[in-house]
Order: sequence, then C-alpha cells, then structure tokens
Amino acid sequence: MKLYNRGIILAGIVVFLILASGPFWYGRGRAVSPPDLKLDTPAIEQLKEKLCVEPAPYMRANHMRLLNDWRDSVVREGKRTYTAADGKVYKISLTGTCLECHSNKEQFCDRCHDYAGAKPACWDCHIIPEEVR
Repeated sequence: MKLYNRGIILAGIVVFLILASGPFWYGRGRAVSPPDLKLDTPAIEQLKEKLCVEPAPYMRANHMRLLNDWRDSVVREGKRTYTAADGKVYKISLTGTCLECHSNKEQFCDRCHDYAGAKPACWDCHIIPEEVR
C-alpha cells in the first residue's frame, strides 16, 4: 500500500505532538511557591505554647483525614472528645477547636486550599466564622 501525501501527514503528526506536549514544556522549570500562611491571630498570639491538636508536620499532611475522622466519630459514634498523641484531650469541633485559633480563614485555610486546588466540603454544613484580620 502506497502512502500518498506522506509529507503532509508526517508534518501534521509533528505539529500535533508539539501542540499536545506544549503545556509540559511551557511550565518546565517553574515552581509556584507555597502560600505564606498567617499564624498571627489574636488567639494564637495569646498562647504560651503555640501547639496545634497534633504536631505541625502531621497537621499539614493529614488535617483533612483528621477532620473526616472527627466527623465520623461524632456523627456515627457520638464521641465528642479527641485524645491527641501527647495525651491532651480536645473538644471535637471544627468551629470550636480549629477555628478558635485559626480564625483567619481567608489568610489560612483558603490560601492553602487554593494553592493545592482542594475544594473541601467543610463550609457546606458549617457556618463560615466572622473573619478576624
């Protein structure tokens, strides 16, 4: 079988491959810097020990898993307290525990979620607290 218009077909394939791989080449070598999170809320400033429910590296990696576990334990088991790895006991509450310190949702939660492209469903049920700036 003879391939007619071989040059046009090959040129079309090359142009297609260049256009299809363009986004990979365009962003090569560029990295978006992580957001600058604001941890200077009045509640955090008043704390003697600036500690979260769990250590910061754990919270960065697993806060959504922790919040989902909290939700499930409250809704399905009626459990209202959480014992952290260090033995401290906390009230299981997004608005009452987490947002007591992190009252700057726009500068803390939203910046990180926008950077990661995450769309959590927290605010489908919870009322967005009044922001403290």
